Amino acid sequence: MAYEETGRDRWAEPPAGVPAAVLENVFDDPTHGEPGRDRIGVHVVWEILLLAGVAALGWLLWQADPAALRGAGLNTLLVDAVGLGLLALAAGLSLRTAAANLAVGPVAVAAALHYAERGDQGLRDSVGPAVAVAALGGLALALAVVVLHVPGWAASLAGAAGVVVFIERRSAPVLVQGDYEPGRTAGYLFAGFAAVAVLGGLFGAIRAVRRLVGRYRPIVDPARRRGAVAAVVTGAAVVGSTVLAALAGVLLAANGPGSVIPTTGLEWTVLAIGVALLGGTSAFGRRGGVFGALLAVGLVTTFQAYARARGWTVDTWTIGGVALGVGLLVTRLVETFGRPRPGSTERPEPVGDGTISRGWSVPVPQPVDTWSPELPTTPAPQQVDPWRDPRWDDSPRRWDADDR
Repeated sequence: MAYEETGRDRWAEPPAGVPAAVLENVFDDPTHGEPGRDRIGVHVVWEILLLAGVAALGWLLWQADPAALRGAGLNTLLVDAVGLGLLALAAGLSLRTAAANLAVGPVAVAAALHYAERGDQGLRDSVGPAVAVAALGGLALALAVVVLHVPGWAASLAGAAGVVVFIERRSAPVLVQGDYEPGRTAGYLFAGFAAVAVLGGLFGAIRAVRRLVGRYRPIVDPARRRGAVAAVVTGAAVVGSTVLAALAGVLLAANGPGSVIPTTGLEWTVLAIGVALLGGTSAFGRRGGVFGALLAVGLVTTFQAYARARGWTVDTWTIGGVALGVGLLVTRLVETFGRPRPGSTERPEPVGDGTISRGWSVPVPQPVDTWSPELPTTPAPQQVDPWRDPRWDDSPRRWDADDR
């Protein structure tokens, strides 16, 4: 056998005539997404444009208000970026798993109000209960999403309504009681946020991880359950996004001007989802960039500081709406140019004698409708003359002759 003679595994290299993409994608489950590797070129181009935008706005801010980029002004700007970044990460995490969490804004406002009222008890006693309640609320929301298998935006909108009821119990701004000043550690906070955002983007660019977090994304029927693995991953993402939103609210309250205004928080939801989409995260789930979240947060935060420096009145609704509108255009670009390359998963066509290729010997079944039940006619056997049988010969046989 050729296998014994060569002494090597017959599957060590692709058979002749079979494209490598076919073997690479042979174990892809078509019910969990398109077979093939997502392209990231569109993310690279878009992130370069975001970087150019951040640099341009940074230069304009330096021209308008140099104090905003040094000393205490820079620390405040960095903490604002971290607070918005945590909200964007919360929204992006739920979007990547195709279960958009619309409650991140109300949760952030509720956590900010809780910290403003009880901040004088210390970080552990004020932030700990807020995070614990957010985790339990996120767990209840996750169970509703994955057990009932309903859209994340619908379930989270119901959860947001419950959080708004808690917020509306306060009719006046709440003065922050705590003495925590995040500006003292602004550099460390921003470095930690940047590391989490970039590492998350890098892991999300890995094909196996991307397909894992995107399993909840509908492929055929949106109401069809996606399996236990998809439910666990999506549930964990919903819980994590709720906790991140609570931490963002505490950070923004501690870095604020001194009081927290009770609002519904939906404007923060619009801004968070808009920034996540602006960074390159797809609204359909699964796909996203590497540096997009960090650059989008830097772009929006710098623009807010520049608007204050110029004396413009631009509220959160306006910025969030613009970011959301541009982000939807980015989603269309990501879904168009980020999906696997067309033709990379084609199966080989049958050739020649009905086999798939030279390296495969799987015959293609032939049609059987032309089969006839009649047996073919066999030729009649020839009659043998018994008198010509060799046993009646008295002469020596030819194979016994001397010349043999």
